[in-house]
Amino acid sequence: MSGKRRKGWRLVWADEFEGDQLDLSKWDYDLGNGFFDYRVHQWVPGWGNEELQYYTDSPRNVRVAHSCVTISARKEPLHGCGYTSGRLKTRRRDGSPLFNTLYGRVEFKAKVPWGKGLWPALWMLPQDDRYGGWAASGEIDLMEIVGDKPHEVLNSLHFGSSFPKRSLITKAYTLPGGSTVAEWHTYAVEWQPGEIRFYVDDVCVSTYDHWWSCSKTDAEGGREPKRASELNPWPAPFDQPFYLVMNVAVGGIFPGVPSPDTVFPAELVVDYVRVYEKIGGWGETLPRGRGRMPWQTKP
Repeated sequence: MSGKRRKGWRLVWADEFEGDQLDLSKWDYDLGNGFFDYRVHQWVPGWGNEELQYYTDSPRNVRVAHSCVTISARKEPLHGCGYTSGRLKTRRRDGSPLFNTLYGRVEFKAKVPWGKGLWPALWMLPQDDRYGGWAASGEIDLMEIVGDKPHEVLNSLHFGSSFPKRSLITKAYTLPGGSTVAEWHTYAVEWQPGEIRFYVDDVCVSTYDHWWSCSKTDAEGGREPKRASELNPWPAPFDQPFYLVMNVAVGGIFPGVPSPDTVFPAELVVDYVRVYEKIGGWGETLPRGRGRMPWQTKP
C-alpha cells in the first residue's frame, strides 16, 4: 500500500526525512565501539559481537538528503577501529525516551547494502530492561542480512534468559523474482499481545506466538527456568515498550570479516519509518502458541 494511510491502522509516529538535517527530536546516535556492562562492571568492546566499526555522528556516516537518511559504513581508521559507520535509535544515549511503542505496526522502507562482512539491521530494543539484561527483556529484528547473501532477509526474536542463556527464533525469507536487498523493499512487524508477524513488501513471511522470559540469574549470568513458576507472566518479554534502531555494522561473529571484494562505502538508505496503532485496539491477549519450554525434554 502506497502513502501513509493504511486501512485499520492510525499513524502515530513517522519520519519521512525531509530537509537536510537529522531530526534530533526523533533520533539519537550511538557512538563508539562498545558499552560498559554495569552488571559485570566491565567494558564490552565490539558491541558484544566482535564488531569492527566505530559509530560516529559525522555527516560522512549519517546524512539526510533527497527525503532519505543514509547510513554509510566506511573503510577508514578511527580510534583503533578499521571502519566507521552510524547507528541511530529513538532513545537518547542517557536512556531517556525519544519514541517507543507497545504493540502496533512498525514499517521501514529501505535499500540495504550487502557484501561479505556487512551486517545492516532494522530492529527494536526494550526501552527498559524490565525482565533483566539481554535477552531476557527481548529484541525484535525486522530485517538483517548475512552480508554476502543479498537475496535473503532474516527476521528474528531474541528472548529467554539473560546472556548467555538467551533463546532465538529466526526465519530466512528469499526475495522473489531474483530481487536483492539493494532494491527498495518495505520491512514491517505487526505486534499484538501474544503474536508477532513479520512482513516484506506486505507479504507475511513469518508468525511467532511462542516465546518465554526468565529473570533468574546465577554466577554465570542468566539461567534457564526449571519450572513454569520461574517464567515471567505471558506474553513477557514482549509486553513492554520498545524503541527503534537502524545501523550498519561491519564484521562480527554473525557475518565474519569483510573480504577484498566488499564495497565501501556501504550505504543503508531509508526512505521512511512509520509506526501505526490498531484502530479499536487488540482485545484480549492471545494464548501462548505451540512450543516447548526449556525444562521440557524432547520426545
